[in-house]
Amino acid sequence: MCVKQAQKDLFETPATAEEPVLPVPERAPLAARMRPESLEDVVGQDHILGPGRLLRRVIEADRLTNLIFFGPPGCGKTSLAEVIARTTRRRFERCSGVLSNVATLRNICETARLFRDEQGTLLFIDEIHRFNKAQQDVLLPYVEDGTVTLIGATTHNPQVFINTPLTSRSLVFELRALDREAVRKLLDHALRDTTRGLGTIRTEVAADALDFLADICEGDARRALTALEVAVLSTVPDADGIVRVDTAVMEDCVQRRMITYDRDEDGHYDTISAFIKSLRGSDPHAALYWLAKMLEAGEDPRFIARRMMIFASEDVGNADPRGLTLSVAAMQASEYVGMPEARIILAHATTYLATAPKSNASYLGIEAALGDVRNGRILPVPEHLKNRHIKAEGKAAPAAYKYPHDFEGHHVDQEYIPTSARYYKPGTLGYEDTIGKRMKAWEAARGKQSGDS
Repeated sequence: MCVKQAQKDLFETPATAEEPVLPVPERAPLAARMRPESLEDVVGQDHILGPGRLLRRVIEADRLTNLIFFGPPGCGKTSLAEVIARTTRRRFERCSGVLSNVATLRNICETARLFRDEQGTLLFIDEIHRFNKAQQDVLLPYVEDGTVTLIGATTHNPQVFINTPLTSRSLVFELRALDREAVRKLLDHALRDTTRGLGTIRTEVAADALDFLADICEGDARRALTALEVAVLSTVPDADGIVRVDTAVMEDCVQRRMITYDRDEDGHYDTISAFIKSLRGSDPHAALYWLAKMLEAGEDPRFIARRMMIFASEDVGNADPRGLTLSVAAMQASEYVGMPEARIILAHATTYLATAPKSNASYLGIEAALGDVRNGRILPVPEHLKNRHIKAEGKAAPAAYKYPHDFEGHHVDQEYIPTSARYYKPGTLGYEDTIGKRMKAWEAARGKQSGDS
């Protein structure tokens, strides 16, 4: 036996003919035991794993390249890496950006050389953003020559926290927090599964307790499964030998109270209504309370941010044009940062909008204009405003368009619509007072020009 073959035998992991072995400790937590074993078992992430999607095509065709997964905790980054190793029948090596060092990386990669021409090695690095530049650079030659296929996982933006040479050699995929339905599906599966889950224990878990857990875990599957395991294993069976878990037990396990708030029915609509009306009423205290209630109940922060953007134009408008800018920034920042820190960003926007000067003049203006259009008041475009000016035979040439920038104050009186209707009537608060004065000055100049003519 050659030396290389002897070395390979020392490091080789026993495996069945079908797939590599990725052992789970016998007393592993429920979240570890319930990791998916195939692509069909993966819940959520349809945007990258659905039929015909790029990542699924790459995996199924076994044309795997280096991958970087980024997304919030508990969304399935590690599980997906393990599924990919099984599906492509590669050796699976795992290390952590927190615990591993350069020596560990070199050892793993040098060992992987022994398997490069046959089985191949998939190197999964959890929290890869924790590696400094020098540590990340160690990986480059091994990634470059195909010694290992890298899958890096991070909760941070890889374009910022991972070296460009690595990201340029990888496909980057964003994994999203699991939605309520996906988490609930995982919980139901864990309760039924008699091999890896809790199916061997006679349990009755109240539906509202499962709904509460699916909401409160904020898309973190690991957190949800851990709480379910604690609830079932810490509850004493009743006289019939059945472990009964109600909402009170579940609240105790996650150390959070259930809030009466149905995201599909009255609780949802009533609370967002109270939030918007508190903003409109310029009461930042009430607005913050309703915001807190929605966040604590598991409301989607993006839904709240979208409503604030609408409010910024409908109820603040030009009284403070910065309201819309801040609301859009809050929407983007909340999505980038995620919960729980997004609560601070949303509170920032909430207090700004609540205390901003208010005007619904833009809203009233578009409603009035739409009313005229819908009621059949369809006005022709004046000839001098049309895109092209064509002189028809027998007709006088249309009046020339006056270019406002050629006139003093960058304003000139000319007809822009053949009606005297006025749709926008600015108020007197905030910046809209300035707009109103400017419009009055234009009206005065227009009247003076008419008198002079």
